[in-house]
Amino acid sequence: MSVNTVPAARSTRGQKAAGLTMIGVAIAILVGLAAPHVIYPVFLMKALCFALFASGFNLLLGYVGLLSFGHAAYFGFAAYICGHVVKVWGLSPEIGILLGTLTGAALGFVIGGLAIRRQGIYFAMVTLAFAQMVFFLALQAPFTGGEDGIQGIPRGMLFGLISLHDDMTMYYVVFAIFLIGLLFIHRVIHSPFGQTLKAIRENEQRAISLGYDVNRYKLLAFVLSSAIAGLAGSTKALVFQIATLTDVHWHASGEVVLMTLLGGVGTVFGPTVGAFLVTGIQNYFAQVGAWVTIIQGGIFVACVLLFRRGIVGEYLAFMERRRSRKS
Repeated sequence: MSVNTVPAARSTRGQKAAGLTMIGVAIAILVGLAAPHVIYPVFLMKALCFALFASGFNLLLGYVGLLSFGHAAYFGFAAYICGHVVKVWGLSPEIGILLGTLTGAALGFVIGGLAIRRQGIYFAMVTLAFAQMVFFLALQAPFTGGEDGIQGIPRGMLFGLISLHDDMTMYYVVFAIFLIGLLFIHRVIHSPFGQTLKAIRENEQRAISLGYDVNRYKLLAFVLSSAIAGLAGSTKALVFQIATLTDVHWHASGEVVLMTLLGGVGTVFGPTVGAFLVTGIQNYFAQVGAWVTIIQGGIFVACVLLFRRGIVGEYLAFMERRRSRKS
């Protein structure tokens, strides 16, 4: 292959990848529109909220290489803010979701600004420490309701026109929010900013030598990831009409790591597949009680051994090998 044909080949592969992504989005839309007529809508809404949460987390882990053990802080505290302003202040649900998202971004800016000064396991431990501080704040703050949380959050009227009291209507709103979030993430990772993030992930020192302000890029990625987590948490608070300590606990941070690893780190649809898998296990194996954690752990071990890149990651690698053999 000549030198001139290399960029052309890469461009063709990029166009094919973009085309496949758009096909995947189209299929996801069709499946999402039909799903609530077959599967319980409340389960689907829970899975979509966690899928958005995992996708936001994957933006940080998969494309910057930063492992955060404290993402539940943005997810859970945004749920508290959304629940409080909707129930106590009487604001509309879209304003509650917006304020929850901004809360996640603000927390991400503060915590991320300090955490990115460290790398590796030290970064992970710093994020976990800050998340525990947020958990303590949620436990002690008067407006959060302590161990009882904020209950009876009204879904209200979206834009003053659409009632969210019906589960089917609420589902389609959640599905629309999920799609918007996923398309936003797709746009970010395929932008020049996203390419810079990948360069930092692959070789941070080389990115610095090229003149990039690495810490500024890391912080912006951290804020975007936290904002998406806040969006997911705010939406979940409206779906279940409750905000509790469960969503801000470190267990939630562990679950989102599990979802991302199972689905495939650094893939667009991987976190969604992982979120549906983990949520499905928890939902459909709930009758076995504490054994559900053993089943979940066994599936995780099997996936790690059999699917090193995650489910979607292994599928993409398999398709790439097939294309290489044909060419």
